[in-house]
Amino acid sequence: MLSDVTQTSPERSEAAPTARAPRPRTTRPRIHRAWFVAAVAFVTVIGAAAFASLPGLLIDPLHREFTWSRGTIGFAVSVNLALYGLTAPFAAALMDRFGMRRVVAVALTVIAVGSVLTVWMTAAWQLVLFWGVLVGLGSGSMALAFAATVTNRWFVARRGLVTGILTAAGASGQLIFLPLLSWLVEEHGWRPAAVTVSLSALAVVPFVWLLLRDHPADVGLAPYGAEEFVAKPAPVEGASRRAVRVLLSAARTGPFWLLAGTFAICGASTNGLVKTHFVPAAHDHGMPVTAAASLLAVIGVFDIVGTIASGWFTDRFEARRLLAVYYALRGISLLFLPLLMAPAVHPPMIFFIVFYGLDWVATVPPTIALCRAHYGEDGAIVFGWVLASHQVGAAAVAFAGGVARDVFGSYDVVWYASGALCAAAALMALVIRRRPAVPTALAA
Repeated sequence: MLSDVTQTSPERSEAAPTARAPRPRTTRPRIHRAWFVAAVAFVTVIGAAAFASLPGLLIDPLHREFTWSRGTIGFAVSVNLALYGLTAPFAAALMDRFGMRRVVAVALTVIAVGSVLTVWMTAAWQLVLFWGVLVGLGSGSMALAFAATVTNRWFVARRGLVTGILTAAGASGQLIFLPLLSWLVEEHGWRPAAVTVSLSALAVVPFVWLLLRDHPADVGLAPYGAEEFVAKPAPVEGASRRAVRVLLSAARTGPFWLLAGTFAICGASTNGLVKTHFVPAAHDHGMPVTAAASLLAVIGVFDIVGTIASGWFTDRFEARRLLAVYYALRGISLLFLPLLMAPAVHPPMIFFIVFYGLDWVATVPPTIALCRAHYGEDGAIVFGWVLASHQVGAAAVAFAGGVARDVFGSYDVVWYASGALCAAAALMALVIRRRPAVPTALAA
């Protein structure tokens, strides 16, 4: 937080400049550098959407070409999702230690390498290594912590706006890449789509390296909206140890397990289920891949509206009751989904897409609010671990969904089981005790 670092005025900095930061500027630029940094972050997050858009499009092509089971392919996707989530709590620590520019540039390069190597794979273990491990580690080291770090360091004013814009970038990227990648897979095969993801990652690296800076002090500026110059803090050591200490302390409390459990079901019923298996499930019923992918992209549009509305509701209503309503409505919608599958897109399916899109990440604001209420200053770190459980839940269902399709010949049982899980999550949310009078501090 900005209040946690030493703040000095530009005049004081000129009198006693440090070796670590350039001299503050005496005049303000017409367009603050923070907006260029935000623009680079926006492009980076859009590129990251390409990495998340591809797995659901690969299941059928890889099954046809290599005769790998859908469970095997789903396992590679599950490794990707799990590592994405488990790397996230440490991503901010990496950026504090080595800087945003280095971490993001290396992460994008790792993603590009992992994606392009799949073009030459001949065995299932290579899919697990290239797409599961490399792309999972690369995307987890960047996506979840990057937007928050940029906002906290470069902005004092307009933080909410910038956060909303960077959040919307993920949905915008999904809207851009899903139709394009599905068309490539349908017309030219899965390999050009994998190369496109690799090139998208590499194309962002020069912008990150040339335009991104770790802190406003690196270019002699105060954060946007700040009245005083803020010196760049020293690289933080021990942040990873603190993250582990917070996890061990939170794990001794009931609300943590309820929040982690509900958010694991959230990941299972979104990234693990719909994002991974909706396209092949719709294709099983005769719907063209491009049409199914376009429907999935539309979900990304409505999740922007749903998330903003959920944040507004969270400021006005009890967070645990909101979670219960969100999970209950999501469960009901998933129970009806098998009845809506058809070769063509009909109005009931469009209604599902809109309804489900509004609920897609509406669970995030009340979950963050509950973490903050119960764990005080450590709430952000606790949410990082709760978010990891989200990805672990997604990984489990990405694998289980593929196995279920192999065993039962359809995805129907997966939709019904996920609807039942959402009902359980609604009950778990209601069990979370009310906001404590004094938030708990877990780590000194």
